[in-house]
This record gives sequence, C-alpha cells and structure tokens, in this order.
Amino acid sequence: MPELHYLNRSNWLRAAVLGANDGILSTASVAIGVAAASDIRNPIVLASLAALVAGALSMAAGEYVSVSSQVDIETADIKREKDGLIDMPEMELVELAQIYESRGLDPELAMRVAVKLTDHNALEAHIRDELGINEATQANPLQAAMASGAAFVTGGMMPMLVSIFAPVQSMVLLQYIFAIIFLVVLGVTSAKTGGTKILQPVLRITFWGTAAMGFTALVGYLFNINVG
Repeated sequence: MPELHYLNRSNWLRAAVLGANDGILSTASVAIGVAAASDIRNPIVLASLAALVAGALSMAAGEYVSVSSQVDIETADIKREKDGLIDMPEMELVELAQIYESRGLDPELAMRVAVKLTDHNALEAHIRDELGINEATQANPLQAAMASGAAFVTGGMMPMLVSIFAPVQSMVLLQYIFAIIFLVVLGVTSAKTGGTKILQPVLRITFWGTAAMGFTALVGYLFNINVG
C-alpha cells in the first residue's frame, strides 16, 4: 500500500492557515482595541467589519503578488536550464552527475544515473534535482490567493460575530477567550490536515495570538480614545 504524504498540500495549506490566523487575530485585535476605548457596540462592529474586508483583500492581493514573484523566479531559472542544455549539454550532464554524487552515489554510478535521466527527460531532471522544483512544491499564485483570502474571511467572521452578539461590557474578555478557542481549533485542523503532531502548532499559534491581542488591548487602554 502506498505511503500517504502531505507535501502536495503545503502551498494551499500554508496560505489557508496564514489567512485564517490573520483573519482571527486582525479582526479580534481591532475589536479588542476599539472595545477597550469605547462602551458602544456600533464602532466595535464597524471597526471589525472594516478589518475583515480590508484584511481579506489585502491578504489575497499580497499572497498573489508574492507567489507570482516566486513563479517569476522559477520560470527564469527553468529558462536558464533550457538554454544551458542547448548551449553546453556536456557541462550540464557533469553538473547533474555531481548532484547525485553529493547525495551518496559513487562517481561512476552517479554519471550513469545522470546519463539515463538525461536521455529520459533532461530538463525535468534538472528542474527536479538541481532547482528543487516539482509538481508538489511549484507555486500557484491564484490558488494561494484564493485560499488565503477565503481563509481570512472564514477566520475573521468568528470575532466579527462576537462583536455583534457579545455583551459590550465584557467584549474585551470575550473576544480574547473566543479568539483563543478559534486559534486552538485552527491549530488542530492545520495539524491534522498536514499530518503533523497537534501540540506544537496549537502552542505556537496560541502564544503569538495571545501576544498580539494583548498588545492591541494595551494600546487601546493607553490611548483610551472615546469612540462614541
């Protein structure tokens, strides 16, 4: 029976976890900061909604631009490999053999493997073994942007609902409590989806979430602006 691997999920899972984490933290932190300086619901809800919409659009756009830059780099490297295979195939063959030799093969076997893979598909061999690019790890800007934006909205809707329905007098405490619960659920979900152990992702996401929301609440209390 083939082994189950999770590497092919790495690109969209990274974007989705980042988006959901930012959605929870950004929206909850803004709500906490405004609630710490106001005793009226409307500005809290309005600030939460603004954080949700702006954050989702910014996250999707930023993810698309950054991953597109990665694609540009990958495309340029692949073109260089194509040109090298045309202009100096012998040198490229030696370079490929040296890669296999550095991984533990003796020189003669490394050259035989390099020749065999070059005969099969030279460009594919160089892209995979020299550049480290394959189908599982190749960047996909649109997929990353959609996953990140949708995840931000999903994460941000949770503290948004708290802003709408929670008592204003205990808004700061409830936002914090529910945000931690949401972050724990996100950590468990991402760990299970990625096939990793649960404790470390949960602790990591909870610690940094607590720090972010605590700092935002502190800013709200220090400025204590009456948003009435």
